[in-house]
Amino acid sequence: MMQFYRRKGTAMYEYITGRLTYISPSYVVLDVNGVGYQIALGNPYRYSSKMEQSVTIYVQQIIREDAHLLYGFETLAEKELFLRLLSVSGIGPKSGLAIMANEDHQGLIQAIEAGDVTYLTKFPGVGKKTAQQMVLDLKGKLTELMDDPMSLFYEGPENSDKALSEAMEALQALGYSPKEIKKVEKALAKESLQNTDDYLRAALKLMMKK
Repeated sequence: MMQFYRRKGTAMYEYITGRLTYISPSYVVLDVNGVGYQIALGNPYRYSSKMEQSVTIYVQQIIREDAHLLYGFETLAEKELFLRLLSVSGIGPKSGLAIMANEDHQGLIQAIEAGDVTYLTKFPGVGKKTAQQMVLDLKGKLTELMDDPMSLFYEGPENSDKALSEAMEALQALGYSPKEIKKVEKALAKESLQNTDDYLRAALKLMMKK
């Protein structure tokens, strides 16, 4: 049975269920009884097929001096992986979310287990020192998360130019540089993918191969 760390008194919300009313490159809005909750996501477009429907998103509240922020995840396992990433010195919520945006979470865990620093430095905001710290702090502590199916929602066809543009905006929101984004956009412009989610997934895979 999968076990998760329990952090008593550190979080106000476990999950939020509400009507999905808005999607941006970096967050979605859930309407809960007339109150709109802004939830930051690594890939907001995974929920595109759920517009105006009831959606449940696991959340982690991060409190700063100037803001109270909600970071969202589709499964409890994703949320747990995010929290463990935040335990590493040098990884903040933004870079943690950028790492989580890549759907290959098992590949991430395998890289940490193998001490593959080169792979880990491909994520935005992760330098060699931080990658080494990830291996030092997390190796041997993530394997139970590999057994959890981290499913994704799939959406229908949409305008390919619009979808590609939205995917590039999402990459920018994750912290990738304009030079990196332009290179990926040029490669994906030759593809005929179904929707923004597909383009973003493909873009993230290309980022990891650079």
